[in-house]
Amino acid sequence: MAATRLLIVTGMSGAGKTQAVRCLEDLGFFCVDNLPPKLIPKFAELCAQTTGRIERIALVVDIRGGEFFNKVLDVLDDLEKQGVRYEILYLEASNETLVRRFKESRRPHPLKPAGEIVEGIEDERQALREMRGLAHKIIDTSNFSVAQLKQEITNLYGGNGDQERLAITNVSFGYKYGIPLDADLVIDVRFLPNPHYVPELQPLTGLDEPVKKYVFDSPTTHEFLSRLESLFDFLIPQYIREGKTTLTLAIGCTGGKHRSVALADWLGERLREHKHRIAVRHRDLGRDSNP
Repeated sequence: MAATRLLIVTGMSGAGKTQAVRCLEDLGFFCVDNLPPKLIPKFAELCAQTTGRIERIALVVDIRGGEFFNKVLDVLDDLEKQGVRYEILYLEASNETLVRRFKESRRPHPLKPAGEIVEGIEDERQALREMRGLAHKIIDTSNFSVAQLKQEITNLYGGNGDQERLAITNVSFGYKYGIPLDADLVIDVRFLPNPHYVPELQPLTGLDEPVKKYVFDSPTTHEFLSRLESLFDFLIPQYIREGKTTLTLAIGCTGGKHRSVALADWLGERLREHKHRIAVRHRDLGRDSNP
């Protein structure tokens, strides 16, 4: 089992597990949906013993398993005792997003087939609380399109297993819209010069050269970027040594339109120079932003 990568996919109904597993399948994972937890150790053992061993497995285990799902924590304990290495990917979304998705799909919540979607969502959150706490990676899909979720999954699990590199997601965001729930590190760049107050720059974004020049020409920005590079030169080797394989870095300004966008792109380019797998996502770009 040492060479087999076992990924357990779980999380909220409607959060995108089906799309995630389809993407994992495209990446070469052997995928099984809604496997009873008690069968996980035996299934993983069979895959390891198969001729032309299956080296990457993704199993969806969630609330649809009913009584079977209640045993999942015991099964994870057994896997630990047997020395089976596994990762847990947990997908979630806001209540508003989940309600909208259920209504669009016209499907009932698995815990409340007769209706009461919100009540079903709250019950499911409570039932999954311990699994969420054990997760190695949490993705909040509230603001993801299907294509963005696919990109995120590919960034996290599409590599060749190089343990000397991290899969890093840079997310720019606006504080007025809330901090990304899946962020590992949050950097506030609201102290940098704000292009919003320059009339000719206000309608532009951090992807435009005039905005980048305005932000990066500031002495404060120069000193900050130098210190930020030094910080990551120190942090990333520590994360890798500790066994971390993924990192979500959230960079925020007020509206998520100018400064955070420019900084997220800049940092992505610097980290790529160190051969890390990088995805950059501008969560709030395109929203109507105030300073």
